[in-house]
Formats: sequence, C-alpha cells, structure tokens
Amino acid sequence: MKVLIVGAGPAGSTAAYHLARAGIEVTVLEKTAFPREKVCGDGLTPRAVREIQKLGLPHEEAEGWRRNKGLRLKAGGRTVEVPWPELSDFPDYGLIRTRLGFDEALARHAQAAGAVVLERHSVNAAVADVTGRVTGVTTALLDDAGKKTGESRTFSADVVLAADGNSTRTAVSLGLHKRDDRPLGVAYRTYFTSPRHQDDWMEGWLELPDRNGNPLPGYGWVFGVGDGTSNVGLGILNSSKEFGKLDYRQVLRDWTAGMPAEWGFTPENQVGEIRGAALPMGFNRTPHYSPGLLLLGDAGGMVSPFNGEGISYAMESARFAAEFIDRAAGANSTLAADHALSSYSGYIRDQWGSHFTLGRVFAQLIGKPAIMKLALRTGMPVPLLMRFVVRMMANLTDNGGRGFEDRVLALLEKLVPATTNQGRSAANEQHSPSIVSVKQ
Repeated sequence: MKVLIVGAGPAGSTAAYHLARAGIEVTVLEKTAFPREKVCGDGLTPRAVREIQKLGLPHEEAEGWRRNKGLRLKAGGRTVEVPWPELSDFPDYGLIRTRLGFDEALARHAQAAGAVVLERHSVNAAVADVTGRVTGVTTALLDDAGKKTGESRTFSADVVLAADGNSTRTAVSLGLHKRDDRPLGVAYRTYFTSPRHQDDWMEGWLELPDRNGNPLPGYGWVFGVGDGTSNVGLGILNSSKEFGKLDYRQVLRDWTAGMPAEWGFTPENQVGEIRGAALPMGFNRTPHYSPGLLLLGDAGGMVSPFNGEGISYAMESARFAAEFIDRAAGANSTLAADHALSSYSGYIRDQWGSHFTLGRVFAQLIGKPAIMKLALRTGMPVPLLMRFVVRMMANLTDNGGRGFEDRVLALLEKLVPATTNQGRSAANEQHSPSIVSVKQ
C-alpha cells in the first residue's frame, strides 16, 4: 500500500512516522521548506506530550524544549496556579517549543523512520477516478524563494491524508468546505524579548484589560519560550459579538500596553510581526472519511472549542489514521480495506465527539460577557473548581479512571450527543447548541 500525505505539520509528520515504522510506503508533500514558522501559541499540553512520547521523539531542554508545571490563570485581579494532574494516561508536564523548531523536528524524525519528505511541493488539488475515489494529488513545484517554477507533478497513492491545515486545498478541491454551524476562532501572536522567558507556567488570561483597565474581548496567553523571548497572543471566538469586527493586532497592542513595564512587552522589544491564523474548531470540516481520503487535524476542524488546542488532536488523529491504514494494508480485498479505512471517521467521533459538543456549549456561553463575568467571579476564588475546569478544558482524564473528577467528566460526556463528523446531510444540526438540547 502507498500513502500520500499532504502537509508536514504535526499531523502529517506524525502519521508519516507511524506509517513508516509499520513498513508502509509513505510520501509527505510540504509546500514550504524547513525551518519555517507557523502561527501558534507554541504550548503543548500533557495530551500533546503523550503523542511526542509515543513517537519516541527526544525533547530535552538543551534541544530547545522547555517543560512547564501547569496553567497559571489570571482574571478579575486574581491569579490561580493549577499544576498538571498526575494521571496514568498522561505525563504530568507540558512543553513549550516554537513551531519553527517543533515542525522540523517532527519531519526529520519521520524521515529517519523511512518516510520520504518532499519540500517545496505545493498541492493544488486532489485527483479522483471516475467513481469519485481519491487516487492522488497534483502539485506545483516551488523555488527557493517559494515561487512557482512552472513545473508540476502528479502523485498517485492508495490513500491520501489531508494534513494541510485550515485552508486544506486537498479537501476544498473535492467540495469539502468548512461548516458555518461549528465554532471558529482566530488567534494572533508575537514574540517579545522578556525576563519572563523562563517562566515555568503556561499563563492564560481569561480577561484582557487594556492600559486603562477596560475589558477587551477574547482570552490571552503568555508562554515563556526559554530562548530570551515570550510568546504573547490572544484568541477570540465567533460566539463573541466583536468577532470579525476588530483589528486584532491593535487589541494585542492595547492589552500588552497595560502590562507591567518590567515584563518588557513593549514595541521596542517585539521580535517579528504580529501574525494571525484561524482556529477551525469542533469538526468544522466533514466528512473525515471519503473513499481514498482521510482528513487529519486542522484540515478536519479538530481544534478544541474549549481552549483552542489543536496540536494534540492533530497528532492523535494522525496516529489513529496510521493504525487504520495498517489494518487496511493487511486486508485480503479492496472491499475489506475500504471498510477498515471507513472506520476511522467513527473512531474519531467516539474519541472526541462528546467533548467537542460540550466545548461548543462552552464557546456559546463565554461569548456572552455577563455569563463569563459571573463564571469568573464564581470560579476563580475556588481553586478546587478551577482544577476541575482545567482538566475539562485540556481533556485530561484517565480512561476508565475511578477518581471523582474522571467520573464527573465521563458522566458529562455521556449526557450529550457526540458531534458528528459525517457530511452535512447526516448531521442535521442546529447552528447554536444549548445546554438543554444539543443535536448531533
């Protein structure tokens, strides 16, 4: 079996590694050349660290990886530090690593396992046969400056994995457009040289004040990179009435202008421009399986509506896809192979569908300022409650765990239907889910 992967980000490179280790012929097409930047908070929760461990990828501090203890939450003049929980299924630490180094480390790790990674190959569209089955992709070759050379190549494969992010030309070329009945966020970030670069906590701001203390929409983060800089950014969901109406770069400037001067988050200390990207949440592109094609990570909208985390779900979806492809490779007929591949979609839904449904409710609620303020006034003074909230938002529970928090979170997910990742006709969903009734 031959597998073609579009995109060498966390999803694509993770899938490539697992497939190569399974002895499956795999080629990755990456439109840029490493090293390259991606807009991201650079924060990896224990859920993502688990995937790094499963890859056997070294992540020592000397190589640019920085460990952190947990989340420091700030709101309403209060600060609460919540350590990552001690669980059987997840490590008890997170990591900070810039995407400039993280993505290349993953791609080279996949290459070392036997995957072929072709850089400067920009995919234009998927190729399908007369039955509609995806059989490959067409690409434009780029030069060292990232410009098209005029050359093109067509690649064929038994299975294509779309791991080309939110814009996913692969899926869009087949008519798989993003859904407007799912949450969407945007994130903007930049770097500052700062004495806070060695902070041991991932800091989340649940309220954003400007220099005069007036509230700004969205949430923010301050992550110490450990290289002399801090990653400072903000996100906002489309459930907010301000979504799409603001200059988010200016919002970031107004927020950092109100921070203590000794932190160094000033224009003269800014490293690089303020850059933004969309956060495709809650399975906002479906179906995740079509004959010959699987969607991974952001290409399938696998970003959590709770916290904007996408890297862990991208890497997990990649590992799951590799497992189903490995089963399909051992099938004794095309029909049996297709059946094995089609099971990927249902498995993804079983893993995160209910969690994402709860996240969609959460996204609707925090888009209402009055509800958000009430929740913060109630929750921030109660550290025990905030620990529970962090575990829920980061999706950190032991499978079958007997702890109180594990049981409560499992019950909550049982009370709501799983968000579907089938096509729109199968979904029949409302645009705005509510706590009382959430359709699939």
